[in-house]
Amino acid sequence: MKIVDVETIMLANPEVLDKSDGSQDTAVIRVTTDEGITGIGEADSSPWVIKAIIEAKTSHPICRGLKEMVIGEDPFDVARIWEKMYQGTLHYGRRGAAIHAMSGIDLALWDIMGKAVGKPVYKLLGACYRNEIRAYSSSLFGETIEETGRLARDFVDRGFTAVKFGWAPLGQDPDYDVALVKEIRKAVGPDVDVMIDAGLIWDYKTALQMAERFAEYNIFWLEEPLHPDDLDGYARLSDATKVRIAAGEQESSRFSFLDLMDRGKIDIVQVDVTRCGGLTEAMRIAHLAEDRHKPVVNHSFTTGINLAASLHFTAALKNAFILEYCESPSPMRRSITKQTFEAVDGIVKVPEEPGLGVDLDEDAVAKYRIGG
Repeated sequence: MKIVDVETIMLANPEVLDKSDGSQDTAVIRVTTDEGITGIGEADSSPWVIKAIIEAKTSHPICRGLKEMVIGEDPFDVARIWEKMYQGTLHYGRRGAAIHAMSGIDLALWDIMGKAVGKPVYKLLGACYRNEIRAYSSSLFGETIEETGRLARDFVDRGFTAVKFGWAPLGQDPDYDVALVKEIRKAVGPDVDVMIDAGLIWDYKTALQMAERFAEYNIFWLEEPLHPDDLDGYARLSDATKVRIAAGEQESSRFSFLDLMDRGKIDIVQVDVTRCGGLTEAMRIAHLAEDRHKPVVNHSFTTGINLAASLHFTAALKNAFILEYCESPSPMRRSITKQTFEAVDGIVKVPEEPGLGVDLDEDAVAKYRIGG
């Protein structure tokens, strides 16, 4: 079996709003083989940048486009292909968008392998620890304190036993921030886990003050309170508070995660398979986290492709315990895949179909496709 084509499909809502909602656009990667088996993946990044990285022509041996590198390769050589892409993008890559683009291709290769052998991807990842997983509803804060409370109550009424809210308006007024968290706790009761995503907004001292104020409401973790480059601040914060500190969605490749775990001393390692280098690299990161006795949680705030791949990822991990379940109202997010992977009483089942177990809805793809 050989790879014969790599296609970048850029998708976006008709109007992309200026807010921290990563589900408004995405890049879907479709890899085709000479045996007629097609795999799909996703890169959670700027779709325009991903398209350029995949379709770029060779400048020199360590400055090449990903498509040129993978054409003619056997998709079952997934680890070697990963290394080939990594080495071929050293001049402009190593972190960030180049790894994001690699993620999309890598996921498509795992999809192809699963389809070729008739097995769900988790069975190819070396272990199965669960066939279903508890999920937490993941949402942006409401426009008001009252709306945030209504959203939280709705999630619990639908069966979720854990909820997360994040980003704006957090960070504008500390008393308002505390009022938001107080309202969420009031809405969900004492037995539901509450996570707060700060969205990279504070310095160390402010983050420490807010973590201690939020602790009154028994939050399960505080996510990304600091800039991702402030590793020393993360270490000081983790040492100074009893609140769990979570981070990782901004990171790409195991090298970034090693810095975050060893220097930043975070408690919860958040891995996005559409950003970190695909399932090949995600499994390496998860095993490094396991060696450090740290739990791993997926980050997934785009489409059903990301969610499907994340389900296989968490199924294969001993140190996974909960699944991020995006609740963004973005119309594109839920419609481009035929499968929606519903959370029933807060539990999501791992796909059992061959490959990732997710198919594109071609009508929806055509509706949201941009850029030709």
